[in-house]
Amino acid sequence: MPSTSIRKFDYDPNTKVLSVWFVASGKHYEFLDVPVEAFAAFNSAFAKGRYFNDHIRNRYAFRLVT
Repeated sequence: MPSTSIRKFDYDPNTKVLSVWFVASGKHYEFLDVPVEAFAAFNSAFAKGRYFNDHIRNRYAFRLVT
């Protein structure tokens, strides 16, 4: 299902970096050391924004990509 808060996302299994682009701010963040299992669950979640808020945000270190 399309998300109203997440424009797109990508995952690199070699570096375990989850890249997320947000709709409202237009900002792009990279979340570090995200296990492939967490990405798989995020990818298959019906509500991406809810899954992100409950399981990714505030659980992994991140950086803003400029």
